[in-house]
Amino acid sequence: MKERALVVLVDGAPLPDDEARRLWERFSAWMEEHPGDLAGFAAKEGYASVHPGVENGRPVLRASHKDRQRPYAPKKQN
Repeated sequence: MKERALVVLVDGAPLPDDEARRLWERFSAWMEEHPGDLAGFAAKEGYASVHPGVENGRPVLRASHKDRQRPYAPKKQN
């Protein structure tokens, strides 16, 4: 089984590859025009929140219909 390059989890469930890729494209375009505006993108897409991150070296976008939006900040290094 091929490992997915771009992952989107909606309320913990993975989107199919094509949908995940399209959502990542929209997310990237939005963030280019509206730097740091995660809440605006979430609202535009019908979510309560979106949170980008990296897990096991892969980009992961977590979207939720119920979790509140947190501020966009880089992960702190210890």
